[in-house]
Amino acid sequence: MFLAAFVASTTVVVKMLAVGLAAAVVIDASIVRLVLVPAFMFVLGNNNWWLPGWLDRILPHLDPEGTPPPVGH
Repeated sequence: MFLAAFVASTTVVVKMLAVGLAAAVVIDASIVRLVLVPAFMFVLGNNNWWLPGWLDRILPHLDPEGTPPPVGH
């Protein structure tokens, strides 16, 4: 972690910020993204992918794979 490198600073404020930010990144990466997000996604099920109607009308409808070939060809 590049934030932990600032712990070697001689300024106490910089050291405190470095330790706090490094701890926040570790907590976010381990607890939030590895535990809470998958748990909420499991509980919510298909509601994770709910898109409001007004937003569906605004967003463009993209087809990255193109249209399927006609049947029989």
